[in-house]
Amino acid sequence: MARMIFVNIPVTDLTRSITFYEAVGFQRDDRFCDDDAQMMVLSDTISVMLLTHARFNSFTPKTIADTRTTAQALFCVSAGSRAAVTAMVDQAVAAGGTPDPTPEQDVDGFMFGRSFEDPDGHIWEVMWMDVAAAKAAMAPQAEIA
Repeated sequence: MARMIFVNIPVTDLTRSITFYEAVGFQRDDRFCDDDAQMMVLSDTISVMLLTHARFNSFTPKTIADTRTTAQALFCVSAGSRAAVTAMVDQAVAAGGTPDPTPEQDVDGFMFGRSFEDPDGHIWEVMWMDVAAAKAAMAPQAEIA
């Protein structure tokens, strides 16, 4: 079985966050939801648990970071093409997100990435890479070392 990741993030408005993540391409999984939580599925192996602050605090005594002023993590997901990267960022912006809180990445035509910030300030990077071209570009550097 493939390993899975469940990213738990605190949100200030659960309904707004569900709407935002659906607009970006996540699917609701109502088997794992209640008034304080909603699972949102990006792929067979990646899910995000949107948790109210009260629910999030039931898992940890630590203070919830103010993600508008503090970066606790950067989440990065892959995309199938450069156009898909831009499309996901455009969907996030149309749903109320902020575009490109981190620098756009365009590396020698084989890697392209952009980012968006959700309504709570969580930063998501979206990255496309041509693996064969990346390996070819890295081969000369490996020979030098």
